[in-house]
Amino acid sequence: MEKSWFQGFPGGVTVCDKDGLILEMNERACKIFEKQGGEKLIGGNVMDCHPGPARAKLKQLMEEEGVNAYTIEKSGVKKLIYQAPWYHEGKCGGIVELSLELPENMLHFVRTP
Repeated sequence: MEKSWFQGFPGGVTVCDKDGLILEMNERACKIFEKQGGEKLIGGNVMDCHPGPARAKLKQLMEEEGVNAYTIEKSGVKKLIYQAPWYHEGKCGGIVELSLELPENMLHFVRTP
């Protein structure tokens, strides 16, 4: 499968397996985590990239196949962090983390059925 969309996607995408092994990072994720090693993180364990409380939360997500979504602000940039399981042949293969910069004046719509 062609993965050019993955590398060119403007948000950070990090994919790990169910044991926390980092399988893939797109160019943006490598840039986001440049100070921690960037592309060299691939093949390492995602747990090593998180402090205690975050490591515990990630472990819980993997065990429960849950979703963790939150916003952060760092250096004036707002981001949505979305961590969710990915599946292969009906079984959880690990976690995908998306890191998406949010516009300063992001619109919000309430849709009615």
